[in-house]
Amino acid sequence: MLTQGRPLVTLPRRRFLGSSFTMLGSSLLDALATPLSKWKPGTILQATTVPQTNTKSPVQFVDVAREAGLNSPNVWGDPDHKRYIIEAKGSGLAFFDYDNDGWLDIYLTNGTRLDAHWPAGQAPTSHLYKNNRDGTFTDVTEKSGLARTGWQTGVCVGDYDNDGLDDLFCCFWGHNILFHNNGDGTFSDATKKAGVYNEEIRWGAGCTFLDYNRDGHLDLFVCNYIKLDPAKNPDPNGPAQCQWKGIPVMCGPRGLTGDTNVLYKNNGDGTFTDVSEKAGVLKSGPRYSITAVSYDFDNDGWPDIYVAVDSQPSILFRNNHDGTFSDLAVLAGVAYSDNGHEQAGMGVAVADYDCDGSLDIFKTNFADDTCNLYRNNGDGTFTDVTFSSGIGINNGYVAWGCAFLDYDNDGWADLMQINGHVYPEIEGHAVGQTYKNPRLVYRNMGNGHFTDVSAQMGPGITEKYSSRGAAFGDYDNDGDIDALVLNLGDLPSLLRNDGGTAQNWIKLKLIGTVCNRTAIGARVRVVTGTHSQIDEVHSGSSVMSQSDLRLHFGVGKSQIIDLIEVKWPTTQKIERFTKVPANQILTIREAHGITSTFKPKSK
Repeated sequence: MLTQGRPLVTLPRRRFLGSSFTMLGSSLLDALATPLSKWKPGTILQATTVPQTNTKSPVQFVDVAREAGLNSPNVWGDPDHKRYIIEAKGSGLAFFDYDNDGWLDIYLTNGTRLDAHWPAGQAPTSHLYKNNRDGTFTDVTEKSGLARTGWQTGVCVGDYDNDGLDDLFCCFWGHNILFHNNGDGTFSDATKKAGVYNEEIRWGAGCTFLDYNRDGHLDLFVCNYIKLDPAKNPDPNGPAQCQWKGIPVMCGPRGLTGDTNVLYKNNGDGTFTDVSEKAGVLKSGPRYSITAVSYDFDNDGWPDIYVAVDSQPSILFRNNHDGTFSDLAVLAGVAYSDNGHEQAGMGVAVADYDCDGSLDIFKTNFADDTCNLYRNNGDGTFTDVTFSSGIGINNGYVAWGCAFLDYDNDGWADLMQINGHVYPEIEGHAVGQTYKNPRLVYRNMGNGHFTDVSAQMGPGITEKYSSRGAAFGDYDNDGDIDALVLNLGDLPSLLRNDGGTAQNWIKLKLIGTVCNRTAIGARVRVVTGTHSQIDEVHSGSSVMSQSDLRLHFGVGKSQIIDLIEVKWPTTQKIERFTKVPANQILTIREAHGITSTFKPKSK
């Protein structure tokens, strides 16, 4: 997160702005020297920078948070001056259907302030909003039992006890909480009962539920960021001071002690066992881990784990099929930048953006660096195509939440990137960057290349905030993907997609019977004509956030989907559905087929 922060003493500089452009030149020369017989499909010789225009896109993102009733402001440290790294980190949020009514509800994390003494009843808390099915939400926090005051950072969703109700795991600086969904609109703190409570003060960040041993019960992976003891922080003698571009700022994470990640194995009885050491998770050592996602990256039928790490090499835990993992990030090409530098990894998005049958990775980083696009080579390794794909043109933002989302339903996954600087102190200084930033949208051109269309996408994209977490999903069930964004020290943004339904789509809600009830790890393939897309049900994503568990596929002009293929994670059995009409939400229950359908009302 804070890789560019520097102590006032002289330290060696890790990377140079110019190095990326040097690498672009060498990559181009290498490409020109490559025989045609060795070119891969979709290879682009160089990034084609398309100038931004004010041409209005047919799809617009409009912030409707206030009219939707999302009126709980975020509180996260001093709004004007950050003394400690905890005040700059921010947090995630969640789209999830807690009451199983088929409509996405909203969970907002929250923070507090150092040395705050809140009057009774006025302390900031997390919030749960129920979807009213008419574009508005009702705050049901008080009834739900989810209200907590503290530094809550990450959130992920999964039905850990297979009772048919999705539960909530919440990471904190302090003690994480596992909230059990009681099915009546309330949640119970099951942390100690489930065996995931830790007496030690830890800084939990992102988390993800996964079934790593394919036994039908969801396990839990938790990122830990920095060892930060609240008994010693803030320091009574005042915080150490660092600088960024000559401006005094708070320090970190360099110089602070990183922490190790945790893997909890589900015992099948509602409890967990810490198997971090046995599973090989601790071999990577302490890292500044922020966000974890689990997908089958090598197409072997077993879930792997990718972890975005701040200021250190990121991690790719390859599943060894025997209850253990091996970190192969360096060998796989996803630990560093293309020029071999450590980066400030924060958010992660995964999709098969080029529709070649393998899942690719997008990772967000700090300012003065680009984000990464790693293209899956189909053999368990990746190629950094940041510049050849066209997304390497922006390096002026501190990037956080992100997602591959087909915003126009044309069958190709586009990209949205959420930005926000960590130093409010830079305002008024001529450093070429600002504390509050717009969002970025890259359109997938269908040929391995992306075009920056941010300026065309409406006020929800161009408005400026210092944002952090983001969740993505179709909250109004109209057939296009919307976005929920956490803005540090401000109200959240609810970015409604207007115009995305001009083309056709299909959305799938999967329910496991033999596999875990949430169907996390299930892979779906959707075929229309010669075009084939894949995706997997996953927990945790973006940055420390949870998006819609339903899978959404744009299918362009096709009104009939030729094939929907579902591979269930535990048995690896495949169910196929043919000639399915587009523009509906299907519920598919393992071994029972399509059990319900929902068609939006015509606008």
